[in-house]
Formats: sequence, structure tokens, C-alpha cells
Amino acid sequence: MILKSNDLNKNINSKIFLFHGINEGQKDEILEKKFKPIFGENIFIYYEREIFSDLENFYNQVLSKSFFEKKKLIIIKDASDKIRDEIEILKSKKLDEIKIVLICNILDKKSKLRNLFEKEKDLVSVAFYSDNNQTLNAIVKSFFLAKNISVSQESVDLLVNRANGDRKSLNNELTKIEGYLTNKKKISVDEIHTLTNLSENYSINQLVDNCLAKNKNRTIYILNENNFSFEDAIIIIRTFLIKAKRLIKLNQNLKENKNIDKTIVTFKPPIFWKDKELVKSQIKIWTLDNTYKLMEEINKVELNIKKNSTNALDILFDFILNTSKTNN
Repeated sequence: MILKSNDLNKNINSKIFLFHGINEGQKDEILEKKFKPIFGENIFIYYEREIFSDLENFYNQVLSKSFFEKKKLIIIKDASDKIRDEIEILKSKKLDEIKIVLICNILDKKSKLRNLFEKEKDLVSVAFYSDNNQTLNAIVKSFFLAKNISVSQESVDLLVNRANGDRKSLNNELTKIEGYLTNKKKISVDEIHTLTNLSENYSINQLVDNCLAKNKNRTIYILNENNFSFEDAIIIIRTFLIKAKRLIKLNQNLKENKNIDKTIVTFKPPIFWKDKELVKSQIKIWTLDNTYKLMEEINKVELNIKKNSTNALDILFDFILNTSKTNN
């Protein structure tokens, strides 16, 4: 059965869904708003390759029932025609309160998986196409309206142009801006330009990655070579939070496959080859427990920065230097 993405706002009784197409941001949005709130903690994410590495375990996880897991959301990423036969099997099972969502990129009309979902009445196929500028424009205006922030059309156009048709990219930029907006009633186009400048953010990523890898000398060098502003302080601390969340996922994946190189190579979104050694160092340094403690500290620092804007950089630099110490 073919549905449009807007139809997913209705009450759909189907158990198995196929999300295919280029608009990753819209897929994430629908999962977050429509599916995940129903299932609470009972959300299980698999990559297709993981499933075929231990098919029996996958079926046990999906079909087993316990008092605490009556409802389950199973998300299968990087789905391909290879999983078609398994969907046929799952379709024949009594899934009750289980929903399964397959996520994949563009599938052509000859795809066996796509054809299965489009022809079967109890399966749902949804295509996600690129957003046009009108849609992105509406998302930006809705974001600022909800926060009662005054913003110019020039600022809106800047954000839409930088998103380049990618809702996920746009949402990432809006997240940066959200962290910066504390106690502000308006934001200028120059501020938005600074906050969303990808070339300037390169140094920030290098700073955070080297700090987490405890390369103290390199961290100090990057601090000295850049003239960071209050706006940068917000971006830097938010980048720490993003990287800490990535470390948690990496550590969780490492527990499953027991191989650090495989963990890095198979991670999604992909880790660039030039960053792999830094990330490997981070995984060796930060245990799961220590990373959770780090996230708590990051949240405290972010709150402190927002309350003390005049001392924001001093607060941030103290945190960075302490975090980069090898005895942390």
C-alpha cells in the first residue's frame, strides 16, 4: 500500500512500514513525533547487516514478549532488497503491538522490497522527497514564531539557502540557534551567519575531538589560534554534547561486536577516515559510565555559560582544559 508522508498523521493500523527516499530529516521527524512517543523505552534499532549476522537472535528479540515490552518499535536502517524474505516471514507473524519501520535511501521502481510494500495491503510504503524552499521557509518561520523571536526575511532566506533542500541540515542549524537564543527576543542576520558558518565550525570540531582524545597540547594550540566569541561558546558546548552522545552509541556498539575498528567503520552516520584515529582514542579513554558523567558536566557548563554571558569563554575554557587532562 502506498501512502503519502502526510497520511502518516492519521491512525494507521499497519504493523510494518517502509520509509524510502532522500529526505532523511522528514523521516527522522515522523519517527520522533508519530512513532517513538508511543513506545517509550521499548525502541530497538538495527542495521540490516547486523540482522543477517545473527538472524536467530533478531527474531528472538522481535517476537519475544515480556511484561515490560508488550509494545515495541523496531527500526531497521540501511534496508535493501536482501531483507525482503524476512519481511514476508514477519508479515505472517502475530505482531500485536509491535511496529516495524524500515529506513532506506532511494529505491527504484524495480526494487523487490519496494514492490512488496506497494502491492501488499497490510504493508505501508512511504516515499520521502527533497523539500522545496517553500517548505523549508515555513519550517524556519514556524521555529521562530514558536519561540516568539523577531527575525528578518533575509535571515530566513539565509537558513533556507544553506540547508540546500535538506531538512535534516536545516534542523541541525536551528538546534544551534536554539541554544544561542536564551533570553533573546531577536536575532540578526549577522548572528545567524556566524552560527551557521560551516568553515568556522571546522575548528570547533577539531577542538572538541582533540579535547575528548585528551590531546592537551593540540587542544591548547587550537584555543590560542582562534578568536572565539560568545556565539562560538554556545556552538562549542553543543558540539561537546553531540560528540558525547556519539561516544555513548559507539561504546554500546562496541559491547555488541567486540571490535573497535569494526565499531568505527560500521558507525552511522559515517566517521570520516581522517577522524578515525581520534575517535578510536576517545573510545579507549571514555567508558560508558564516564561519558554519562561527562554529559551531566556539559549540561551544567552550558547552563552556566547562558547565565554568565560575560564570562562564557572563561567558563568554557576551564571546562575544556580540565577535560583534556590525562588524569580525568
